[in-house]
Amino acid sequence: MQMTVIGTGYLGAVHAAAMAELGHDVLGIDSDAAKIEALAQGQAPFFEPALPELLRENVRAGRLRFSTSLEEAANFADIHFICVGTPQLPGSNAADMVYVNAVATGLAPYLTRPCLIIGKSTVPVGTAARLSDLFARIAPVGDQVKVAWNPEFLREGFAVEDSLRPDRIVAGTSSTESDAILRAVYADILATGTPYITTDVATAELVKVSANAFLATKISFINAIAEVCDAVGADVLTLADALGYDTRIGRRFLSPGLGFGGGCLGKDLRAFQARADELGVGNALAFLDKVDEINTHGRDRTIDLAKEMLGGSLIDRRITVLGAAFKPNSDDVRDSPSLYVAERLRREGAAVLVHDPEAVPNARAAFPKLAYTTDAIEAFRDTELVLHLTEWREYQGLDPSVLFTMVSAPLLIDARHTLDPNLWRSAGWTLRAIGRPAPATRALEQVPVAI
Repeated sequence: MQMTVIGTGYLGAVHAAAMAELGHDVLGIDSDAAKIEALAQGQAPFFEPALPELLRENVRAGRLRFSTSLEEAANFADIHFICVGTPQLPGSNAADMVYVNAVATGLAPYLTRPCLIIGKSTVPVGTAARLSDLFARIAPVGDQVKVAWNPEFLREGFAVEDSLRPDRIVAGTSSTESDAILRAVYADILATGTPYITTDVATAELVKVSANAFLATKISFINAIAEVCDAVGADVLTLADALGYDTRIGRRFLSPGLGFGGGCLGKDLRAFQARADELGVGNALAFLDKVDEINTHGRDRTIDLAKEMLGGSLIDRRITVLGAAFKPNSDDVRDSPSLYVAERLRREGAAVLVHDPEAVPNARAAFPKLAYTTDAIEAFRDTELVLHLTEWREYQGLDPSVLFTMVSAPLLIDARHTLDPNLWRSAGWTLRAIGRPAPATRALEQVPVAI
């Protein structure tokens, strides 16, 4: 099939490459000419495993090309995916719809044949209905422009896998014809048994924000429990494992740590509540304010722990931060918890050195006053405190015995709970992790019990 993907940021670039991989003829559209030129050469504009290979292969095969012209898009195909961003509106919790609106108003005058607009962007419920009215008024073909919503569920670091082998496809349509087109688009994926959920457009719009709200709530819940565990000397990891065996709860996203970041969960959480307020049902989602608050509090707790381990003052203390991206296998630093912590430490007087395998260029652009390195071993030299804030796999492979000889003080905060505490402590390190007791509080385990 012939189709366009409008917007070639994180979502759009991956979706365009995946659709071409499925055998479709795809035209990617973006207003950023430099990005289009790079993509046309098979270069990914961000770090995402397996994406560069997918781009190069399909550009070379002729199934994937790129343009800046919406007129060319309208002439090329009658299936158009909208994949632009919906960031948080400045000065508000609501989603900024400027990019979605620009695509609709820019494309509409060129739509002279019946076509299907398929939204994948995360939007406030009611967007599809509003766009349908807009196309009916502006497009030459009028109400023969149909609008469907097909939300994305991509995980950064696994986006190619999630696009080609998704755990479900949700299709919100207003007609059997639109549904048939979506089934044809995803025919190869559906042939593997992937669940296909067909519904109305409003339900489809709500699925993504509801999923993100639920995941954010689960993350904040276990981080709140971690703080309780700290107060009583309990172990949050063992507690999470015990909860995870309950099939009603499950273990995924029940991992304590520094909390969520990135360009989706936080802003979607706030936009969902803002839309609920507009609809007069804000009280139903009032708890999401607390979820957001708990998430931010986790970052502040880590800063407080750093101060405690350094005797109360951060002035002129040398601190190493491991991780700049908001999650591993990504160079995305939007709302990065680790950079939030690093910048706060710097502002309170510390000399902070940040390491990340992929995100240093983006981090440096966002926080130019921090110091950076791409050498993980050298990051430890002469430091007084190490904070493990992004759980890159390579950090788990570090040798704490070697690193012990390089630091000024062997102090470590594992804010992601993925380092082996016994390994680091046996090498001489003092390791702290919120929600996990220090060895001294676990003395009861060493007392023989007579039966």
